Amino acid sequence: MIQGPVTGGRHGWAFNRPLIDLAEKGYVEAEFFLTGEAATYALAPGAEFSRDGQWRAQPKGKVPFKTRFLVYRPGDPAKFNGTVVVCWNNVTAGYELFFGESPEVLEEGYAYVCATVQRVGVHGFEANPQGLAAWDPERYGDLAIPSDDASYDIFSQVARAVGPGRDRTIDPMGGLDVKRVIGLGASQSAGRLATYINAVHPLAPEQGGHAFDGYMLQIYFGSGTALEASDRPINAAAANIRLPRGEVLIREDLDAPVMIVNTELEAISCQTVRQPDTDRFRTWEAAGLTHVSFQAQLTRNEKYLRDFGVAPPAPSQQINRIYLQPLYDAALHHLNRWVNGGPPPPSQPLIDFDGDGEVIRDKYGLATGGIRLPQVAAPVAVNSSAPVTDDFAGRLRGTNRPFDPATLAALYRDEADYLAKFRQAAAAAVEAGVMSPRDVEPAVAEAAQEYRRAVEIGARQPAPAAG
Repeated sequence: MIQGPVTGGRHGWAFNRPLIDLAEKGYVEAEFFLTGEAATYALAPGAEFSRDGQWRAQPKGKVPFKTRFLVYRPGDPAKFNGTVVVCWNNVTAGYELFFGESPEVLEEGYAYVCATVQRVGVHGFEANPQGLAAWDPERYGDLAIPSDDASYDIFSQVARAVGPGRDRTIDPMGGLDVKRVIGLGASQSAGRLATYINAVHPLAPEQGGHAFDGYMLQIYFGSGTALEASDRPINAAAANIRLPRGEVLIREDLDAPVMIVNTELEAISCQTVRQPDTDRFRTWEAAGLTHVSFQAQLTRNEKYLRDFGVAPPAPSQQINRIYLQPLYDAALHHLNRWVNGGPPPPSQPLIDFDGDGEVIRDKYGLATGGIRLPQVAAPVAVNSSAPVTDDFAGRLRGTNRPFDPATLAALYRDEADYLAKFRQAAAAAVEAGVMSPRDVEPAVAEAAQEYRRAVEIGARQPAPAAG
């Protein structure tokens, strides 16, 4: 049963909604509740969690649930491109993280649905709960997800609630003519989505399968999650948490396209489970980028301040400063064309590793191989996955180290020369299909700031000793 649009509550807005006014972009924002029974799953008799991802699962039982999903959709049906992206909201922080207000979504007419499917999203961690029910008990107090074992089928049910064959008694899509549904998960959610793809997607529709037409796994560490007793989300605040390692492949017999979009950090984890590109599978790996960038952290902090009323610590100036969203947007553009019967995304080179599994780096410290966005092809700093600090957050945020004055002068005569070379690198990225033309000018403007930052930091460094 669907209820909504949902309004009111202690705060008067949906948790983690965009910072921008979607109405100014021609979009409708609406939140809905979904109530029902969710199937749980187990391996079929004789099956196992094999490395090849060929997992045979079956429904095990059902549990009641009530959850929410947040919809962004074009207000004008003529602006809708026919595709709904359903995002598996990430709960690693103890509250939900998602971002659907990107230029590709808003300018190309997608609908974007942010789905609460895990227990932590509703109930939070036991210590200092920050889930929906604690954040706004007036709005969300009666939501309930008893176990993450139900998350897989809840995800299917959200997809069907917004898909082509949905019940329109209360229509979250406002009558839009939906043609395709893409499932998306990032980081922890990508791991759960990998299990969904391998175990649930192949099932019959009446068992929860075949709810999506394609999938995108972003910043994916190559490891799935359990079907049973699966309530073990990573708590980023816990001590001594290590990054996952690649353990499982995406099954090769899928009838829906799957695309993995990774940075060099996740490529390190995934190097043992790399798969060749096929007519149903693509992997992109971007050199110089890492899991969390300075720009993304700024947006996350601003939302945190608005929603919780407390300013989190400012992000370190030393963390990676190449924004991931333009790469995600380029990938979504290709995936949408793919699921609608077009060609697959262009294959891209993968990051280079030596025989010991270490990233091969050039003389500047930049990873070799992989997708070369203009910030890497025409650099003013070493951006990498190498952490500044060895805590869990530090290992996700990587490093930014501006070039010293001598290196900068050896590469570029001045700022104008640098920006000309940056534009050439951006044009090459557009030609390769890993950057949208719309993202070039914002990237050039940011590049000018990064050049000046490198010059300023270099000017503050002590001069080398004589002799």
